Amino acid sequence: MVEAQRRRVEEQMTLLIESIDKFYLRKMQGDMHRCAAKCCDNDMYTVQKVQNCVQSCSESLNKAQQYVQSEFERSQNRLQRCIMDCNDRIMDKVGPNPSQDKVNQLNDDFEKCATKCVDDYCKFLPTLEKTMKEFLMSRKFNQ
Repeated sequence: MVEAQRRRVEEQMTLLIESIDKFYLRKMQGDMHRCAAKCCDNDMYTVQKVQNCVQSCSESLNKAQQYVQSEFERSQNRLQRCIMDCNDRIMDKVGPNPSQDKVNQLNDDFEKCATKCVDDYCKFLPTLEKTMKEFLMSRKFNQ
């Protein structure tokens, strides 16, 4: 069951990443490449000026990608903390020399707790997606 939950999280995250990429990052990447091509096409620029121009073209995309990455990391940390809390609660109940029945019950309890963490996480992802899209549209990362 834990494997199924892991796959569920991966599938939901993949959908979210695809959505953010199609919604915003891919357009920014195209804009960056068009901007960089213009830098390279300018025969009046020195080598250093071309490098500076190309670097300037990529700044917005880099900042947007860093923002997206940090939000993904923050949300994944949230899930990990929840699962770690489940584990801690179970470990507190183990005691010395638990019977096999007790171990089985604790495993079931852990799976239920971890599943709730995944359920909550998956319910949170649409909100995360909306927040990220709003932030990317606002271009606040350019400031």
